[in-house]
Amino acid sequence: EGGMRFLQQMRGALRRVDPGNIHAMARRRYRILLVAGSPASYAAAEDFLMPAGLSRSKRLEAAETLVRACDAGATGRFHFIFAESGEPVPEEWQEGEDLFRFHVDRLPEFAARFVCARPDEALALARLFEPLRHAFARQTIHQVARENALFSIMTSLPNLVPGLGQLPWLIGEFASDTAVLTANQIRMAFLLAAASDREIGFRQQRSEIASIFAGAWGWRAGARQLVSKIPFGGGILPKAAVAYAGTYVVGLALDRLYRLGYGLSGEERRQAYEEAYERGRQVASRLLHLVKAG
Repeated sequence: EGGMRFLQQMRGALRRVDPGNIHAMARRRYRILLVAGSPASYAAAEDFLMPAGLSRSKRLEAAETLVRACDAGATGRFHFIFAESGEPVPEEWQEGEDLFRFHVDRLPEFAARFVCARPDEALALARLFEPLRHAFARQTIHQVARENALFSIMTSLPNLVPGLGQLPWLIGEFASDTAVLTANQIRMAFLLAAASDREIGFRQQRSEIASIFAGAWGWRAGARQLVSKIPFGGGILPKAAVAYAGTYVVGLALDRLYRLGYGLSGEERRQAYEEAYERGRQVASRLLHLVKAG
């Protein structure tokens, strides 16, 4: 009976997950104007964004997306400007919104800033530019793990359940914690696959989804056992840390799978979980403070 109820709750939660929308976002086309002060700076930025080993078709698409300001074809509409620090740009462009500056010796920081500021557009650009894919994967894994920790906290404090409007996509039939957290992990699988230019969908990713679904039973039981041993509501933080760590490790395994074709070993999962659990406790502590203060 409990299993059937969980399956019904999963179906309800999964109705809020739309792989078609994620696919559409990942396939949008953008044009970026690259502004640099020297040929060496142009080359450094391009080599960073389009490293050796990129397929011919992907390199052609990337070259159509990223246009040097000094080229004759630098006309028409651009969605973003990537400009070297100190280089002049038109006044109407807003830094941190559609203008992003870089230092050639700190390009990974620039990629992380762009992904953080424009995650929707970064999903599409991650398909073409490997450093943006790495940054997008890191941010997505942390963000979804954080969402699951927050959901776990808020459902552990009944008087705060109305505040779940902060996570509108999670609201539906208000399924069990495990169903919602699992559905969120499946959404993460769609995002990571799309950023890696893989096919996405319930059918296309049935093996990954089956693994996520099977894993839900284990950490569901573990969280319940852990919380049951801590009286007077003291299990809120450990429960949220479990939600964070379980989701984070799923994300790491998916990212490895889509990058290299294989996931984490048992030992790698164990070590990653221990590290993520400690980080999850810190994240959960900050979230709980914010929830109570708000």
